[in-house]
Amino acid sequence: MIKANDPTRRSWVEVPSGSDFPIQNLPFGVFRTKSNPSPRLCTAIGESVVDLAVLNYMDLLDDLEIDHEVFNNRYLNDLMALGKAKVRELRDRLAEILDAVNDEAKQLSWHFLHPMEKVELLMPVQVGDYTDFYSSLEHATNIGKMLRPDNPLLPNWKHIPVGYHGRASSIVASGTPFVRPQGQMLPPGAEQPIFGPTKLLDFELEMAFVVGKANPMGKPIRIENAENHIFGLMLFNDWSARDIQGWEYQPLGPFLAKNFASTVSPWVVTLDALEPFRVAGPAQDPKPFPYLQFEGEKSFDIDLEVEIESESGAKATVSRSNFKYMYWNMAQQLAHHTVNGCNMNIGDLCGSGTISGLTTDSYGSMMELTWRGSQPIKLSDGSERKFINDGDTVTLRGWCERNGIRIGFGEAVGKVLPALTD
Repeated sequence: MIKANDPTRRSWVEVPSGSDFPIQNLPFGVFRTKSNPSPRLCTAIGESVVDLAVLNYMDLLDDLEIDHEVFNNRYLNDLMALGKAKVRELRDRLAEILDAVNDEAKQLSWHFLHPMEKVELLMPVQVGDYTDFYSSLEHATNIGKMLRPDNPLLPNWKHIPVGYHGRASSIVASGTPFVRPQGQMLPPGAEQPIFGPTKLLDFELEMAFVVGKANPMGKPIRIENAENHIFGLMLFNDWSARDIQGWEYQPLGPFLAKNFASTVSPWVVTLDALEPFRVAGPAQDPKPFPYLQFEGEKSFDIDLEVEIESESGAKATVSRSNFKYMYWNMAQQLAHHTVNGCNMNIGDLCGSGTISGLTTDSYGSMMELTWRGSQPIKLSDGSERKFINDGDTVTLRGWCERNGIRIGFGEAVGKVLPALTD
């Protein structure tokens, strides 16, 4: 058993009921404060941030065989590079420090504990490359019905985890606003494209996994070893401009419709912390090729929700879904990504693809929820949304919960600003 996951453990730090960050979670992030603007590594517990650089300075992490300079880094990449065994030791040690029986640490807490509301949480990972998958059977079928009613699912879909290479530079941390993208679109019934701001701005409810162990070029990651290369998960909103996408995606797939902004949560939750929430995924038929076959449970029971809030404060929770619905799991995605010898690097990010379930309220995009705008959603003030308006804020939330233990991811929040048309 992983010591930090002990469900009986309690902390001297107050953890409100329903918190995403009990002592059994201990995710990793990067933060700074007004009094000390230098970025450094942290973890979360309750409504507080724990400064790992200060814990190290106070010699509370001395018993770990870790290069302690990693705690002063701008990103988590070097910490991930230490390997899962070292990071597991660190989480176990943090759990001991924050345990209710550790009165000495409690007395020293004013040195390393910060209210989360008073710190700035930064982009936690330096992303070198980014791949987005298309792995929800329900999502792929729904989109296919709109484009190809007689043949919604393309013949390759149940044989390979379909994906595309995206743009890493426009992945931003939660709370970062972005401007409405512009591009070419072909209006319904038109023969020539037009140029302007997208009219069909959409969110995509996704999770993303972070690569924590590289593989050499030419050496695929075998599926039984795939999770050894995955450090943890984040919430991921793959913003999309559907009208731009519709005009450009043939013949080479997404381009400007997808590379203007993607929003991630500021916390990376380790696979160790998610271990108690493993579940079996959907049955796969036809049987995948041997390199995609696996034993055991490779999916995770992660509840997800999406909220839209207007500038006036009107809001609505528009989707409630779950990560376990994904047809292709992370191990299969990574095994397929590298089967041709593709080399993954520490910090690379892989999006799950839009997560949609069987019911209409579990769809993971406005494209599906409003069926391309034909069935608008109402906010709390009665206003309607077919897609996302300027000034709207979209918030993704995710958590696992079992036997009184809740492991959450925080929030991935993004606000849409008007297009820059000058």
